[in-house]
Amino acid sequence: MEFYKVIKLLLAFLFFALGAIHQSYASTIKLGSTYCEDRTCKFVPNVLDFNKATAVGTFNDAILSTGWGILDISAGNVPVKGQTDADIMFAAGFVEGVLTAEQMEYQFINLFDTFFPTPVDENLLKELDQWFIKQRHWADNMIKSYPDNPFWRHASYIFAQLDGLLAGYKSTLSKSNVTLDLFALNFLNANGDLFDLLKVLKPSSIQDWRRFSQQEARNYFYSTGHCSVLIKLLPGFENLFMSHSSWFVYAATNRIYKHYNLNVSDSATASRKISFSSYPGYLESLDDFYHLGSGMAMLQTTNNIFNSSLYEYVSPQSLLAWQRVRIANMMARSGKEWTDVVAKYNSGTYNNQYMVIDLKLIKLGQPLPDNTIWVAEQIPGLVVAEDLTPILRAGYFPSYNIPFFEEIFNKSGYPEYVKVHGTEFSYQLAPRAKIFRRDQSKVKDMKSMKAVMRSNDYKNDTYSGGSAWGAICARGDLVDEAPSASGCYDTKVSDFKMALKFQADIINGPTVDSGLSPFSWTGDFASLSHVGLPQTYNFTFIQTKPRF
Repeated sequence: MEFYKVIKLLLAFLFFALGAIHQSYASTIKLGSTYCEDRTCKFVPNVLDFNKATAVGTFNDAILSTGWGILDISAGNVPVKGQTDADIMFAAGFVEGVLTAEQMEYQFINLFDTFFPTPVDENLLKELDQWFIKQRHWADNMIKSYPDNPFWRHASYIFAQLDGLLAGYKSTLSKSNVTLDLFALNFLNANGDLFDLLKVLKPSSIQDWRRFSQQEARNYFYSTGHCSVLIKLLPGFENLFMSHSSWFVYAATNRIYKHYNLNVSDSATASRKISFSSYPGYLESLDDFYHLGSGMAMLQTTNNIFNSSLYEYVSPQSLLAWQRVRIANMMARSGKEWTDVVAKYNSGTYNNQYMVIDLKLIKLGQPLPDNTIWVAEQIPGLVVAEDLTPILRAGYFPSYNIPFFEEIFNKSGYPEYVKVHGTEFSYQLAPRAKIFRRDQSKVKDMKSMKAVMRSNDYKNDTYSGGSAWGAICARGDLVDEAPSASGCYDTKVSDFKMALKFQADIINGPTVDSGLSPFSWTGDFASLSHVGLPQTYNFTFIQTKPRF
C-alpha cells in the first residue's frame, strides 16, 4: 500500500497544477456511446446512439459555475442477444467512468487526504484493503451460490456496475498516467461505511467522549453525525415537501447529480430509473437523496455510535450500507419491502436513519394512508423499522442525527452521552429538534421550505445555543473553538409532483443565511486538499431533471 502514499503526492501535484486551468472553464459538456461485447467495451465520443449502443451518457461539468455537475446515463435501451442484465449494468458503469474520470481523481485526492492525512497509516490502509477484498470475495461467492435469488441477482448488478466504472475510468488513461484501482473505487463508494469501519480496524482511534469539554462534545457530535432532513406535509394535505441538507467535510463538495435509466429485464426490479445527489466515482448517493422509478423517494441522515462494543458485530461477511441501499432501491415496491431488503446482511457500518416515502399512495388533498412513510434505523447487529405515517399526518417528520426508535437510541449509547454532556444531544431538546418544531409551520411553498433547510441564525437564535453548529445548516468553519472546514454544504428540495418527475432544486455550498459570509478556501483552510472545487461558494438553486 506504499503505492497510495505515492499516488497521493503525484495526483496532488498534477491536479493542483491543473486546478488553475480547470477554474477558468465555466462548463464542459461531454457525451458519448459505449458498445460492449462480453464486457469488452468501446466508447465513441460525441455520439448518442440509442439504437445500437449498450449505454449512452452525457455529463455537464458545471461545478464551477453552478455548483453541480449533471450526469445522465441510459443503458440497455435495445435488447441484444446474449446480453445479460449484469452486462447492462457493467456498460452503465463504463460510460460513467469515461465521462467522469477526471472528477473521480479529484474526489479521490480530496477524500483520501480527509481519511488518511499525512503521515499515512500504512498498516491501517493495508487492513482496509484486505477487508474490501474479503468482503467482495464473500459477496461473489454468495452470488454464485444463489443465482436464482432475486436479492443476490441485484447484488451482482451493483458489483457489475462498479467493475464497469473502473474499466471505463481505466480506458481513458495512457500507460504513463497514474491510475486509480479497485481499492480507490471501493474507498470512494464506502466513504460513509468508513466512518465506522476505520474504528473497527483501529479501535485506538475511538475517542473517549466522556473526557470531552462541552465544545469538544459539540464538535465531535456534529462532525460525526451527518445531515438534516425535513419531510413537510401542508395543513390541508395539498402538498408534500421533502428536503435534505448534507453535512460532511467541505472537501467532499465535488457534487454530481445523477440520473440513471437502467433497462434491465429482471422481473424483480422495481426501479429502473433512479435520480440522486452524488459524487464522482460513487454509485450511490451517500447523502442520501433519491427519487425512484418505483414511485418512492428515500432520504437519510447518519447517527452516532457511542457504544463501541457494538462494533464486535461488524464483519466482512456482510454487505456495506451503500450496496444494500442500491439493492433496496432497485428491488423494493413499498416502504416495508425497502426496509426489509436493507436489513439483510447488515454490515453495521454507516449507521443511518432511512426515510422511505411511497408517493404512489398519496393523493393530494386527502389524508395519508398507512405505509406512506417507513423509517428504518441501523446499528451493528440490529435494524429497527416501522410505519411512521401517523407522525407525518400531524404535519412533519424531521431527522437530525439522533435515533427516533428507543431501542436504537439506548443501544447506541445516546443516554450516556446526554447524561455527560447535556440535553442538547437528546431527541426532543436538540437544537435542530427545537428549530424544526418551531419553523416547520413556516413552510408554505418551495421558497419557504428552502429557507428552513438553509437556515443558520446562530448569532440571534436562542435555540442555536450561540454555536454555528446549532442550526439546520451548520457552519463548522464559524465555530469559536477548533473551527473546521465541515458542516452543512448543500441542500436538495422536491415536492410531490416534482418527485414523481425525478426533479429537484439543488444548491451546493455552505449556507449564507442571515448574512453569513460565503465559505472560501482561504486562511487556515487554504492548505486543505480541495482540487477541482470552487474557490468560493456563493451559488443559487438550480433545477435538475432526467435527460433520458
